[in-house]
Amino acid sequence: MSLLELSNVHAGYGAARVLFDLSLEVAAGEVVLLLGRNGAGKSTTLKCIMGLLPRVEGSIRLDGQEITGLPPYRISRRGLGYVPEERRIFADLTVDENLEVGRRPAREGAVSWTPEALFSIFPNLAGMRSRPGGLMSGGEQQMLTIARTLMGNPRLLLLDEPSEGLAPVVVAEMAKAVRALREAGVAMLLSEQNTRFAASVADRAYVLERGQIRFAGSVAELEADSSLRERYFGV
Repeated sequence: MSLLELSNVHAGYGAARVLFDLSLEVAAGEVVLLLGRNGAGKSTTLKCIMGLLPRVEGSIRLDGQEITGLPPYRISRRGLGYVPEERRIFADLTVDENLEVGRRPAREGAVSWTPEALFSIFPNLAGMRSRPGGLMSGGEQQMLTIARTLMGNPRLLLLDEPSEGLAPVVVAEMAKAVRALREAGVAMLLSEQNTRFAASVADRAYVLERGQIRFAGSVAELEADSSLRERYFGV
């Protein structure tokens, strides 16, 4: 059984529909990509899963249980972690304090994280435990946001554009961290435009265009299909 399963989901903002008949799944321990250009519906998909859209039709199931229509706090309590595109750290709190804010009890079926374990995944944070979040670089803030979310011990992590706006060297560090999380058993659904970064971290991919899935398959299949990449990414 899939850890996360979306079936025939339609969603939007007000009268504007953005997602059309969307179906996808993520298995336990799997890293799955949502790829597509700006406006394809990637961020909307993650917000829809997290209960942040008022208008959703279809079925969204987490570990076999329906979560469609639940408020975000209840979805979070069921084991879903969400890292939005905006780096929403607490600027006046230190790294340690930001992590403490995210701390939750151990969760059955999920990796239990401590600050020390997360510093092994994000070594840049280890040397700035007393630094306020507002004095960190964009890449460091992104890593802190992910680490703080992991302190909630989620069963599945939603990452919205984790490499966006980061320097190439920081993107490489982020890819290394995502791979380490996968090895630790964290299931992830990533929204991305950076195909090179995405291909280096994931098992499978879905390509979105105008709110509809145009491709579903392995990352190897996607990399081998130059016509597909040209059509949807211009590369």
